[in-house]
Amino acid sequence: MRAAPLERAEAFCRRFGLRSPIALAPMAGLDTLKLSAAVSGAGGLGALGALTLSPAAIGDWAKAARALAPGPFQINLWTPDPPPVRDQDHETRVRAFLARWGPKVPDSAGEARLQDFDAQAQAILEARCRVVSTIMGLLSPQWVERFRDAGLSWWATATTAGEARAAQAAGAEAIIAQGAEAGGHRGAFLAADAERTQTGLMALIPAITDAVDLPVIAAGGIADGRGVAAALSLGASAVQVGTGFLRAHEAVAPPAWAEALSTAWPEDTRLTRGFSGRAGRALATAYVRALEAPEAPAPAPYPVQRGLSRTMREAAQANNDLDGMQAWAGQSARLARAAPAAEIMVRMWGEARALLGAPSLA
Repeated sequence: MRAAPLERAEAFCRRFGLRSPIALAPMAGLDTLKLSAAVSGAGGLGALGALTLSPAAIGDWAKAARALAPGPFQINLWTPDPPPVRDQDHETRVRAFLARWGPKVPDSAGEARLQDFDAQAQAILEARCRVVSTIMGLLSPQWVERFRDAGLSWWATATTAGEARAAQAAGAEAIIAQGAEAGGHRGAFLAADAERTQTGLMALIPAITDAVDLPVIAAGGIADGRGVAAALSLGASAVQVGTGFLRAHEAVAPPAWAEALSTAWPEDTRLTRGFSGRAGRALATAYVRALEAPEAPAPAPYPVQRGLSRTMREAAQANNDLDGMQAWAGQSARLARAAPAAEIMVRMWGEARALLGAPSLA
């Protein structure tokens, strides 16, 4: 029984050309090129969160990533949301609230423009990455077929067993099981479900592995070998780590964010819609806590809120001001180590193997 998790992980690694069943979580908005290359070079799966990038920028990133490390990587896209319902009076109140935490918000800030999804998907197709992953929903049958025909594996993020079943029926080759502990945006298919369906990873992994006949990549609250071993023991074939790499030497998180992670206990994070209009887990900064007050205006829908909060977020990052910063953080933030990414990888996988009864790699 103790060998089964390792056998499953090793089969996963053979299938996707890895030496360790550890993937970097795609983190849109951060420059993860060097971090991705370090993870890939150490035997894991690198990653790009491409939400905000133009098709040309996606292609440029892929070329640069291959120049730094020959290993595989994934590129992640958000599937499009329905158009937001606008309320100008409410947006005026949101702008006034945000101005308490940064510069005045321009009247036009809510006109947030998204990249063209089909153009981004075409750029990913041409980039020929090993894995294309999605969050917030499913690929269309057209893109499932095109990626499959080109030899790209599609991994779909699911936050419930029902979403995982839908992804398998749509043609996904693996499921990223995202527990409620995960930092950053919740991947619920429907925005309204993000807070309502907050299943923890330790319950979600067996639920999804029982629901589908696909490899499962566990994401959320994993930052050391204990989390990796637990996920594999519950049926996962691999893990995906985001917050656990944010203090790596190759990461580019602002100093205030990285330092705050080192002392953040699980209860020091919150689910908030205050940055983008979509629910995500972040450090409980002064801005995030202020949003919880009864008199605070509810955030505007995605992507309007992302446009409205941009002035605050950019000023906070430029000034290294944690209070207004978009400081995503999973509940395992305190376990993130300040070390080279390769060292974090080796230690995490070595600890997991020892806990699962494997012989030493030395």
